[in-house]
Amino acid sequence: MAYRIAIVDDKSQNRMSLSEKINYSGEIEIAFMARNGNDFLEQLKMLPLNKHPQLVLMDIDMPEMNGIEAVRNAHNLYEDIKYIMLTVFDDDDKLFDAIQAGADGYLLKEERVDTIINAIKEVIEKQGAPMSPSIARKALNLLSAPQKTSAGTVKSVLTDREMDILKGLVKGLDYRKLADELFISPYTVRTHITHIYDKLHVTSKTQAVKLAIKNRWV
Repeated sequence: MAYRIAIVDDKSQNRMSLSEKINYSGEIEIAFMARNGNDFLEQLKMLPLNKHPQLVLMDIDMPEMNGIEAVRNAHNLYEDIKYIMLTVFDDDDKLFDAIQAGADGYLLKEERVDTIINAIKEVIEKQGAPMSPSIARKALNLLSAPQKTSAGTVKSVLTDREMDILKGLVKGLDYRKLADELFISPYTVRTHITHIYDKLHVTSKTQAVKLAIKNRWV
C-alpha cells in the first residue's frame, strides 16, 4: 500500500519537481498539492477524512499563510496528520516555532529525494523525527541553551523592583539615573542587576536588553 502525502509550496516548479521525483519511487501517492497554508486548509476541508494525507511536506516561507501557521492550525483540527518542514533555511527561530507548532521533521530542500522518501517512511511507520544534519545540530543547541521565557514567567521570577530596573535598562538609563529615578543607591541598582543577570541566564546589559525586547517583556 502506498503512503499518501500532500506537498505545500508557493512555487509551482518546486511542487511539480518534487512530485515527479517522489512519484517515480512508486511507493508514495500524492493526495494533492497546495500553494500556501490557506490553500492547504481549504483542500483538506473538501476531502473526506479517509482521503486525507498521512503526511505533509510543508514549505515554510509562503504568502497568505506560511507553513508554520498552517501546521499549527491543521494540527488542532486533524491530529493524525504528520508534517515534515522543507526549507532552504536552517533558522533557529523557525526551527523552534515549527517544533512548537507540531512539526514531526525538518529537512533542507537540498536533500536528495531518497532522503526525503526515507524521512516520510520514518515518520509514518516509526513515529520518528528526521532532521537534516545541520538542523539536528541547531536543535541540540536550542535544547542546551537557556529556554525562551514568557512575559508572565519573567514577571514571576523577577521582583517588581527588578522589573523596574529591567525597564530602565531598555530605556538606556545608566546606574546613576536608575538610582535617581527609583530613589535607591547606585550600589543597590548594581546588586539588583546582578540578580537579573543570574535569573535570565545572561552576562551583560546588552544581552538582558535584547532578551527583553525580543520577548516583549517590557
